Formats: sequence, C-alpha cells, structure tokens
Amino acid sequence: MGGHNELGLQGEQLAENHLKETGYTVLCRNYRYQKAEIDIIASKEGILTIVEVKTRSSDHIKPIAEAVDAKKIKLLTLAADNYIHENEWDYEVRFDIITVLRSKETFTIKHIENAFFPF
Repeated sequence: MGGHNELGLQGEQLAENHLKETGYTVLCRNYRYQKAEIDIIASKEGILTIVEVKTRSSDHIKPIAEAVDAKKIKLLTLAADNYIHENEWDYEVRFDIITVLRSKETFTIKHIENAFFPF
C-alpha cells in the first residue's frame, strides 16, 4: 500500500476517534454506492452526518478542505441519498469535512460542520 493510502487510512481513523470523543455515534465507514464513497457516516442528536475526511502532510498549495470540489459533492450527495433511502432516515442530514494535517509526528484535526450543501 502506498504511503499516501496509509496516511489516508490513519486520517480516517483519527477522524472517527474525534467524532466518538465528541459524542457522535459512527454508523458506517467507507460506504460505497456506484462510483461514490462516503468516508464516515455518523449521527448525533438526531442529525445524520456525512463526513468527508481529507488528510494531508501539507496544505501549502491550497487549504485541505478545498479539495472537496463540485464533482466530489455530487458523488457524496448521490451516496448519501442512497444511504438515507436504504435506512429510511427521516431526520436532518448534514455534510461535514474533517481535515487531518500531519506535521512530523503530530496531527491537527479540524471539524468543519455544514461544510457544504448538496446540489
């Protein structure tokens, strides 16, 4: 497995830990539907949270959260719609981004709630 894949998996685990530590229940990881994948699906206080995790070792070129472009939002929305239908979810849904920035051996986690709205 490539180094970037290992870093991505480590970032997803750190994001999951962060969610659990802040009161979320993680319902699913790496949910796939057609060509789309949702990194983490969680809930807290009746809100279904679709989480895209972005992990980098640098954000000098552009901020990590900006890596979630219109195409990615469309795919996340498609997968979220399918998950909601499959699980008969009838409550609020929110799209968040968790960024994980590695600097040497330390990680900085930033949770951006309501990071974008589906279209």
